Amino acid sequence: MVETAFLASTASLIWLINYYFPLGPILKMFFPVPIALVYLRRGSRASWMAALVSGLLLSVLMGVTRSIIFLVPYGLMGVQLGALWKRRASWLLSISMGTLIGTIGFFFRFWLFSILLGEDLWVYVMTQVTGLLDWWFLKLGLLFQPSLFLVQTLAVVMIIINNAIYLFVVHIVALLMLDRLGNPIPRPPNWVKVLLDYD
Repeated sequence: MVETAFLASTASLIWLINYYFPLGPILKMFFPVPIALVYLRRGSRASWMAALVSGLLLSVLMGVTRSIIFLVPYGLMGVQLGALWKRRASWLLSISMGTLIGTIGFFFRFWLFSILLGEDLWVYVMTQVTGLLDWWFLKLGLLFQPSLFLVQTLAVVMIIINNAIYLFVVHIVALLMLDRLGNPIPRPPNWVKVLLDYD
């Protein structure tokens, strides 16, 4: 119970530090790892408790909105990664599931902020990007006018790719860190072992 509370507060502290002192993607790599570690050590119930305690702690320290933004996707991602790592699932499966949760979390944030601001942020951002691309093509002398649908499709593809890369990096960080803590995750594919020179 003490270890679960400690790791839940660690996850909250990493989020808090990253919010007030953003170091780019450095701390973001660790967001789901403490909750996944709770799952590996204590199981499903403790992992869900750690995610909820992290959310409650963040709601006290930063407000409900930022707490929800941590829980979806990073709290859910931590539980999911812990469950798949405990069952020795392949990296492809856990990265795919994490990418799905991360993508849903991205659109959940857009939806939540749209409700809070009273404006559809997705349509606003896509309209601005379409206008910018149209201006670029005009300056380059290209007779191509990007449609809003094409821009939205490319944006969704880029969001999915971004989440897949993020999950791959989280797996590498967890591989290097959790092995030293005595809670190894499933072994990576051979090309990753060669790339990292890791056994």
